[in-house]
Amino acid sequence: MKSILRHLAVFAAMLSFAASAPARAQGANDLALVCSFGDDWCRLMAAEFERETGIRVAMIRRSTGEVFAQLKAEAQRPRVDVWWGGTGDPHIQAAAEGLTEPYRSPRLAELRPWAVAQAEKTGHRSVGVIAGALALAYNETALANQRVEPPKCWADLVEPRYRNLVQANDPSASGTGYAFLATMVALMGEEGAFAYLRRLHPNVNAYARSGTIPARAVATGESPIGITFYDNALVQIAAGARGVRAIVPCEGTSYEVGSMSIVRGARNMAAARRFYDWALSAPAQALGVRAGLSFSVPSNKATPLPDGLPDLGTMKLVDYDFRFFGDPETRTRLLRRFDVDVRGRAQ
Repeated sequence: MKSILRHLAVFAAMLSFAASAPARAQGANDLALVCSFGDDWCRLMAAEFERETGIRVAMIRRSTGEVFAQLKAEAQRPRVDVWWGGTGDPHIQAAAEGLTEPYRSPRLAELRPWAVAQAEKTGHRSVGVIAGALALAYNETALANQRVEPPKCWADLVEPRYRNLVQANDPSASGTGYAFLATMVALMGEEGAFAYLRRLHPNVNAYARSGTIPARAVATGESPIGITFYDNALVQIAAGARGVRAIVPCEGTSYEVGSMSIVRGARNMAAARRFYDWALSAPAQALGVRAGLSFSVPSNKATPLPDGLPDLGTMKLVDYDFRFFGDPETRTRLLRRFDVDVRGRAQ
């Protein structure tokens, strides 16, 4: 019975993805885009590309884990052409499973080394568009109301005083969630990481399905503490959120490479490649910076850096192996173990 129910759940999810994917663009001047960055940034990029090129864009916003599942479900008949945004590990896994298309953009020479490295390690099935560090965000007022001090380290989060005060991310649905899981493994080793995550679990008030949600929850005071990327917290601060702070935990952190991929079998291949090249250009990457929607390091070396962004070179960074954590077998195993060992779900 459990097996039947699991198969029914998977089938229902596949139907849901198919129903909510962008409408299939049919003409030479159409593009079906799925976006895994913030809603406003997704809409801005789609509208500006449409304005500049005349190519009509059908866009939907989904978290990285949801897009990966969608690409697998639609592998024989893809409904989207380009996947823009989200953390790099799911893009690496999609490349390893042949779900994305090789493409060498003529703009590669304009990009920072970590962006080019993403292209090379995936056989040019993906490329880096931004880089950002994993961080802790907290709301000073909300913590003061709880009469607790702000955390300084990852180790602080498991202390009893933070019970129900931390919002994390679902690693199966959120690239940020998987980045956090992998970072803990890189810091503590696999056994140490899962012992830590089991202790953290009672303090987690929700496992969000998108990495931007904990930052918004911290900004509103809904959750005093959130695990998110540094730039997500800076977006909330720039939007006027008061008392919001972001820190790199004392043990160190990792950084992720937000990526872009062309979907294998894309029906609008010419439009997909045009968007790909355009999204790697300095003017396109400057859109998010100027609009205050992106506080990450852009991959094009000519794009100005956002104000208030700490230099990655000044941060204490852990030894994070992108190839290892992006490996499909490693990712699948870690996600399964998280569901069973941490969240107590039956296999």
